[in-house]
Amino acid sequence: MTDVGAFPWSQFLTNLWVTAVAVLVVMLAALAVAALRGGRHDGIDVVWGAGFAVVALVTLVMSAGDGETWRRWLTTALTVVWGLRLAWHIGRRNHGKPEDQRYVALMSRAPGNPYVYAFTRIYLTQGVVMWVVSLPVQLAQYGTGGGLLGTVTAVLGVLSWCVGFFFETVGDAQLARFTADPGNKGTVLDRGLWRYTRHPNYFGDAAVWWGLTLLGLHQLPGLVGLASAAIMTFLLVRGTGAKLLESSIGERRPGYADYVRRTSGFIPRPPREPARS
Repeated sequence: MTDVGAFPWSQFLTNLWVTAVAVLVVMLAALAVAALRGGRHDGIDVVWGAGFAVVALVTLVMSAGDGETWRRWLTTALTVVWGLRLAWHIGRRNHGKPEDQRYVALMSRAPGNPYVYAFTRIYLTQGVVMWVVSLPVQLAQYGTGGGLLGTVTAVLGVLSWCVGFFFETVGDAQLARFTADPGNKGTVLDRGLWRYTRHPNYFGDAAVWWGLTLLGLHQLPGLVGLASAAIMTFLLVRGTGAKLLESSIGERRPGYADYVRRTSGFIPRPPREPARS
């Protein structure tokens, strides 16, 4: 691994404030679009993936000469592909549907100016989380060397990203086909990847992010990215991801409790055998 002292700290710290400004601009633009849509704020879910792509591209430009070219481009490409696919999927899924009730409920409690409230509670909050979680993508594009360990972590990172991207894209496609069939209304998807985990898309997101984090482990400061990947995983499992989703599904879908009993909540594994009577 590269010595900590050899890391281009000055350039990286400049990168941090530039990407922070970029995230702020993205969030202000998203708020402006929400105002044009009559105060509908669930478009922030589309911005989530696209925002990471912006951070990666800004860092690619800023890190020229301060990182390994192949690692910079690889990290950026993987982040952009993941982010834009997620943004496209969510945008297509939400098109023509009512606003997500999470945002409706939140805005119903807004005191004073609703746009100031929305900016602080939705856009600024998600922007800060986005910037913190994106640290592995920024760290991976700075510093050189790492020797054999740097190569091994890069290979493992790409493999983790590929596994995650497969679970996320295939899981989303299977769910889209399932929900598009009127005959499946009120039933539980327990086929395909959904047979092995109740949240293949969230598991995929986590695997993608751990993969990007591994790409930054060619130098010691990249270890900071482990905390960012852990935050992303926590959000997917216990925050606004799986836990929040299941709290609403379980109340209105017959058979879901049995599905929960036999199917892993996150990491894929063979389903449990049904209890014998």
